[in-house]
Amino acid sequence: MAYVISDECVSCGACAAQCPAEAISEGDSHFEINPDACLDCGACADTCPMSAISAE
Repeated sequence: MAYVISDECVSCGACAAQCPAEAISEGDSHFEINPDACLDCGACADTCPMSAISAE
């Protein structure tokens, strides 16, 4: 089960800095998680100040 980033994302980049798999990159409107690279560790969700990341 990969994590996903909602439209609540403000593109602060906090999640990308915490991702041990480097599965998060900046998309067109907000950051996005590559589900194939995601380790399901939840580090990104714990870091997001907007609570924009949740388990899929």
